[in-house]
Amino acid sequence: MDPLRERALLITRRHFFGRTAAGLGAAALGSLLNPGLFSAWATEAAADRGLPGKPHFAPKAKRIIYLFMAGGPAQMELLDYKPALEKLHNSELPESVRMGQRITTMTSTQKSLPIVRPLFKFAQHGKCGAWVSELLPHIAGIVDDIAIIKTVNTEAINHDPAITYIQTGFQQPGRPCVGAWLSYGLGAESRNLPAFIVMISSGKESDQPLYTRLWSSGFLPSEHQGVQFRGTGDPVLFLSNPPGVSGDMRRRMLDGLAKLNTKQYSAIGDPEINTRIAQYEMAFRMQTSVPELVDVSKEPANVLDLYGPDVKKPGAFAYNCLLARRMAERGVRFIQLYHRGWDQHNNLPKRIREQAKDTDQPSAALVRDLKARGLLDDTLVIWGGEFGRTVYSQGKIEPDNYGRDHHGRNFCIWMAGGGIKGGITYGETDDFCYNTVEKPVHIHDQNATILHCLGMDHEKLTFRFQGRDYRLTDIHGNVVKELLA
Repeated sequence: MDPLRERALLITRRHFFGRTAAGLGAAALGSLLNPGLFSAWATEAAADRGLPGKPHFAPKAKRIIYLFMAGGPAQMELLDYKPALEKLHNSELPESVRMGQRITTMTSTQKSLPIVRPLFKFAQHGKCGAWVSELLPHIAGIVDDIAIIKTVNTEAINHDPAITYIQTGFQQPGRPCVGAWLSYGLGAESRNLPAFIVMISSGKESDQPLYTRLWSSGFLPSEHQGVQFRGTGDPVLFLSNPPGVSGDMRRRMLDGLAKLNTKQYSAIGDPEINTRIAQYEMAFRMQTSVPELVDVSKEPANVLDLYGPDVKKPGAFAYNCLLARRMAERGVRFIQLYHRGWDQHNNLPKRIREQAKDTDQPSAALVRDLKARGLLDDTLVIWGGEFGRTVYSQGKIEPDNYGRDHHGRNFCIWMAGGGIKGGITYGETDDFCYNTVEKPVHIHDQNATILHCLGMDHEKLTFRFQGRDYRLTDIHGNVVKELLA
C-alpha cells in the first residue's frame, strides 16, 4: 500500500475511534467508580471476560501454574534414564551422534567431548512405572498424575534467546509471553487480582538473570503484562499508602485522576489511557486482596507440612508454590514461578542436588494440594526449563565432580492436570541422551498444546501488529494430541 494512503487511513481510524469511543470510556469509568451504576454492566464487572468468542472450544483448564526452572535442568540426571551411559562413561561422543550440530563456545574449543554418566540412581515408580532419579523422591510419588515429556526441543542454545523463545515463541525480545497471550484472549476470572502474576524464588543460587520483558505484554495492550510479586517488603511495589496518605485520600486522588484521564481519552482516543484507569483501580483493590492472599498463617498444619520446611519463608520456592495454589483458588489466570540456578557448567552433582532439594517437595505438594481440593482438573501445572544439558562434560571429569553445557536437542518437562493425561512418559531419546528418536515435541508444539488445554486454537489467537497477524506459535506448532486426557 502507498505510504501516504496508509497514513491517511490511519488518521481516519484514529479520528473515528477518538470520537466514537469517548462515550464508552466515560461509561467504563463510571462502572469502575461505581460497579452497580449500570445493571447490565454490574454482572460483567466481576471479571474481564477477554475477547468475544473466546475460548474457541470447551476448555479442560481454566488457569495455568508454570514452574520454570531457569538455567536448564540436566535431563539425564532427573527424568531421562539412560543405563547405557554407564558403559559409555569417559568415552568420546561419536561424531555420528553429534552430526555436526552446533554447540556453545564454552565447549566448542574443547579438544575432547567425554561422555559422563549421571551420578544419581534411577528407579521405577507408580502404577505407570516411570523412571525417576533419586533426586526427585516427591515427584516420584506423583508420577501417576503427571505426563513426563522427554523430547522437548529448541534451536536456541544460549540462555537469553532460549528463555525468550520458549516464553514468547521468538528468540528476539519484543513479543508477548504466553501469560500475556492468555490474559489477552481469556481475560481475568478475578476482579481483585491480576490475571497474570509472576514470582521469582530465592534459592541456593541466583546468578541466572531474569528480565522483566519475559513477562511483558509486548505489542499487546499493557494491561496484559505480568505483575511481579516480591519476596521482601510489600508483595507488590507501592502497595501500601505512603506516610500521611489515608485510604480515603487515595480514593479521592484516583477519582480525580480518572476524570482527567477520561477527558484526555475523549480528546485523543488512545486505548492505553483506559488501560491505565483500569490498572489504577486494580491496584486500589489489591490493597485489600493481596495482604489476605499472602498471609499463609491460617493454612492448616498438614498443608504447611506438605510443602516443606521453607513454606513460611517469603520468597522461598515452597512459599511461592503455596501462594500459587491460593492464587488459583482466587481466579488468577496465569501464575508463573521462576526458580533460578539450574545452570550447572561445573560442580553439577553438588549444585543440582541443592536445586532439586529446594524444588522437589513443593512442586509435588502443589499437585497433591490442587488434587485434594478438586482444582487439578481445571488447573494445568507445567514444570521445565529453557533447554537441557549435554551428555558430555564441560571440562575435565573428576570423581564426583563434572559439569554439563547447554543442550537444546532434547530435554524434559512434565505437565499435570487441566486436560493432560497422567501416568505417561512421552517420547524417546537415543542411548546417548543426545538426539530424539521418537515423538519430538518442539517448544512451539508445547505452547500449542498449552493453549489447547485452555480452549484456545493457537492458529486463531492472533493480534495484528505492524501489518501482520502475530501469534504465540508464530507460523509453527502442532497440538500433541497423545498428551491430552
